[in-house]
Amino acid sequence: MADYHFVYKDVEGASTQWDDIQRKLGNLPPKPPAFQPDPFEPAPDPDSIPKDKSWIDEKTEEELEEIEDDLDDDRFLEEYRKKRLAEMREAVKISKYGSVMPISGSDFVREVSQAPQDVWVVVILYKEGFLECGLLLQCLEELAVKYPATKFVKIISTDCIPNYPDRNLPTLLVYNNGAVKANYVGLHSFGHRCTPEGVALVLCQSDPVLNDGQSGSNASVLEGVRKRFIEKVVTEHEDHDDDGSSSD
Repeated sequence: MADYHFVYKDVEGASTQWDDIQRKLGNLPPKPPAFQPDPFEPAPDPDSIPKDKSWIDEKTEEELEEIEDDLDDDRFLEEYRKKRLAEMREAVKISKYGSVMPISGSDFVREVSQAPQDVWVVVILYKEGFLECGLLLQCLEELAVKYPATKFVKIISTDCIPNYPDRNLPTLLVYNNGAVKANYVGLHSFGHRCTPEGVALVLCQSDPVLNDGQSGSNASVLEGVRKRFIEKVVTEHEDHDDDGSSSD
């Protein structure tokens, strides 16, 4: 005769009266809580999310281009979408620069002469091992960070102009719309002390060479350049006075 074994398994979390008595006497551990699944929450419908400025701010440039048709009935949001797109594209344009880029002679026409018409290009002719070149390069590196909408490049002097005299180093060339707008030969062109503020002031004497991409007008950029130069001069003068007083 076959041997049948039957194992009874109650509903999870259920308990017999005998188990309850044993738990009261401390002979069994506390009864575990019954399993309860997390409440179901359906995924939000994208079309039900309110369309406001914050909704647009969260979109990427590609997403903003795709939702143009969705905002036909909301003139304000459509204008705001266009504004955000313009801001994003301007930010991409500015981020292309921000440092002094090394170029070779074969790069010159593409990187300098053929630069966009609205971009000013500052070119330094230099050679390694020249102290004056190193000082001016340090100033340009700082200016390139402050004015990322202006393009700064560096090139070995003889790669740009064959047999260019070392006595003329460093030399700065300023280009715009494919033409040379200014040139500065030698470190003395920027005063007895070469500082980023002094170089910036010289570069902006006659043309709006420096552009931070945010000030909105050439006049405001130039005003900022002058203000930083004056602050630098005043600070150095105060430091000099303090050193003189302490020596007394």
